[in-house]
Amino acid sequence: MIRLLIIIFFFILGGYAYAEDDDVIKSESTVISKGSMDTTINSPPPSAISPQISTSNSDLCTVGVAGAVQTQILGISAGRTVRDMNCEKLKNAKTMYDMGMKVAAVSVMCQDERVFEAMLNAGTPCPKDGLVGDKARLAWEMEAVKEEIQRDQNNPMRKIFNENVETKMGFGVIISTLAFLLAM
Repeated sequence: MIRLLIIIFFFILGGYAYAEDDDVIKSESTVISKGSMDTTINSPPPSAISPQISTSNSDLCTVGVAGAVQTQILGISAGRTVRDMNCEKLKNAKTMYDMGMKVAAVSVMCQDERVFEAMLNAGTPCPKDGLVGDKARLAWEMEAVKEEIQRDQNNPMRKIFNENVETKMGFGVIISTLAFLLAM
């Protein structure tokens, strides 16, 4: 029992001693600052992201075109699809050939000047108005002659020189005056 009293006494005395001790250090200070402060904010740059138009692995005859421009203030982006006419021509010819319309398929391919020339060089001219072989070649040659005659008749210089004599004289005076002025 005495031991119990001694232990209680030390707890009370020890607790009292710790209660009087103050571990906090108190001090007063004044901070005066004269100067300037720079703040730098790092942020990602502005960006205009062009739209992605993906046509790969598709059975479309289109090509995606996109672009973007970005300044510090304004960003603009745009995109669109463009038809590939050669791809469409090839698909049309393939479809006609698969349906058994071989002459029509060749005719579609002959719309390309390179194919047209290649067919002529191979001795198998492109079909014309339902004609094939030598008859088609003759029809193409006749059309070329007609176009050349029409082109010659519609030539503006030819029209000037086929007019009446007074127009020719006026045209000659104008040209000689311009030549004289250039020579000076």
